[in-house]
Amino acid sequence: MELFQLTSLTSLNISSNRLTALPAEIGQLTSLTSLNLWYNRLTALPAEIGQLTRLTSLNISSNRLTALPAEIGQLTSLTSLNLWYNRLTALPAEIGQLTSLTSLDISSNQLTALPAEIGQLTRLTSLDLGYNQLMALPAELFQLSSLTSLDISSNQLMALPAEIGQLTRLTSLNLGYNQLTALPAELFQLTNLTSLDISSNRLTALPAEIGQLTRLTSLGISSNQLTALPAELFQLTSLTSLNLGYNQLMALPAEIGQLTSLTSLSISSTQLTALPAELAQLTRLTSLGISSNQLTALPVKSDQLTRLTSLGISSNQLTALPTKSANSRIYVN
Repeated sequence: MELFQLTSLTSLNISSNRLTALPAEIGQLTSLTSLNLWYNRLTALPAEIGQLTRLTSLNISSNRLTALPAEIGQLTSLTSLNLWYNRLTALPAEIGQLTSLTSLDISSNQLTALPAEIGQLTRLTSLDLGYNQLMALPAELFQLSSLTSLDISSNQLMALPAEIGQLTRLTSLNLGYNQLTALPAELFQLTNLTSLDISSNRLTALPAEIGQLTRLTSLGISSNQLTALPAELFQLTSLTSLNLGYNQLMALPAEIGQLTSLTSLSISSTQLTALPAELAQLTRLTSLGISSNQLTALPVKSDQLTRLTSLGISSNQLTALPTKSANSRIYVN
């Protein structure tokens, strides 16, 4: 059977093989709408890839590509393009011709910059730029007003432009593992956000405007340089997951008790010497991490927080533990 004579093929999956090259004859399969090349050893794509103009889904992730051919821009029917985990150092300007794209994953490459043409992909709802070497973002990126999910984690960003506030449809934003020292006020105009990760940066304070993000259910602010939390943080009563760990907090405000929807709370490695009694109001908690602090006692009685299934209290200065736990399923570490 000659594969490239199967011109009626609409879907081709040749993932998880050991291909080092793709023959030019791939261009003969002009009926293809889905092509999966994941997890091979491809170092380049033939120009003939541009002849597959009916493609709507193309997965080239987990290969060894260092560049994309300009002909990629001919695939104007694409709605999903996955380039994760290659060795790309730049994107061709022709990427901007893929105006039907709704999902683009270019994470885990070696990109140091993005072409301005990325701003032409106005139908994008999901964009993953994580694990690259980006030091700045082009202004055109913030024209992508249809985005609902944006991941820029694990880059080298030192600042976030005010234009981030234009992406008002975002529900998920990941800025973790960058070098941010401050957040622009415009970030807090993104009131549709339900998930925000700003962990592992260099933030020394959170602005009061964080209280505007009232739809947040998940907030990660661990591994920064925070010494205090703004009162407005405790207005986020929809939060179910909050990670404050690995900061320099000397105290946890009593207002923590207002976050009664929390099911997961981590405040490990924050230099706390005591916990407020109001912690006991978080009766929906199933996971609580308070390890590696300087706690000498726990304010929570044994008949409180009875939904806990995981409790981390290691590496403190406790001399006694609460007894008669109401929940035999609890896991203490």
